[in-house]
Amino acid sequence: MFLQLKNLTKLFDKENGVKNFNLSVEEGEFITILGPSGCGKTTTLNLLGGFLKPDSGEILLDGGNIANLPPEKRPISTVFQSYALFPHMNVIENVAYGIRFYRKEKKRKAMEIAKEYIDIVGLAGYENSRVGNLSGGQQQRVALARSMATNPKILLLDEPLSNLDASLRVRMREELKELQRRLKITMIFVTHDQSEALCLSDKIVVMDKGNIVQVGTSREVYFYPTSEYVASFIGKSNLLNEDGKTYIIRPEDIKITKGINGEYIVKDKVFMGQHTEYKIANDRHILDVNLSGKESSDFQTGDLVDIEIEHRINI
Repeated sequence: MFLQLKNLTKLFDKENGVKNFNLSVEEGEFITILGPSGCGKTTTLNLLGGFLKPDSGEILLDGGNIANLPPEKRPISTVFQSYALFPHMNVIENVAYGIRFYRKEKKRKAMEIAKEYIDIVGLAGYENSRVGNLSGGQQQRVALARSMATNPKILLLDEPLSNLDASLRVRMREELKELQRRLKITMIFVTHDQSEALCLSDKIVVMDKGNIVQVGTSREVYFYPTSEYVASFIGKSNLLNEDGKTYIIRPEDIKITKGINGEYIVKDKVFMGQHTEYKIANDRHILDVNLSGKESSDFQTGDLVDIEIEHRINI
């Protein structure tokens, strides 16, 4: 196994930190650690990067324990949320910095390598630009190029897209996944954004209060959540209690039809373009329903409807 975290523990107090974290990562995988603020995801990333020392446990990389090595001795690079670029340097100087001081290359060679990585992230022509004159998306590309240019075995990404506007975030995550596939680099990405996790990841690690609560592919954690917590954190979900059992039902797995004696009434409607979001209710349940297509947008508030559940998850 390429990377193994074994019983990794770092506690700041009884409630905050990471407890007995166990994870195996294959080389070239894109892993996302997902969870709300304070769940321990950034602590895990800092333990991997060497910025925190664990209370106990092992970090095995290619079979060797690196848990006690300082950051500069680890073949790991980090892209921070703030990008942490040097404002007094231009683009190529920022990217070349790590090549010179971590890969120990001469200045001329470092500049040649830096130019290659600048080209890879789509910034050819910006080599001599000051980073302060770049847009947020361009600065993020510089940070990626600088981290990848050190030739790490693992690239850690601490919510690097959070400072970008919505449309740019979508474009940058597409570019990030394409880079990862092309370079075949192992990436471990931290986010609280479920859509980023679902579209980027080979494997998602869902965390809560310092513990792993589920590990799986995007499809597995979405369609087969192991708990109410996972279901509510990743996508919208309805909880339905019937015959002493609790079911999770995704809004898109409910179909509705108009009926004079319909069991439910449409309480709210939000047209979103590609789909329409409804809230329907009876005297026992309030359900969220998402329907796609033009015809499915014709229901109105006050309509009586019947429901058909296409898929339910038993927890």
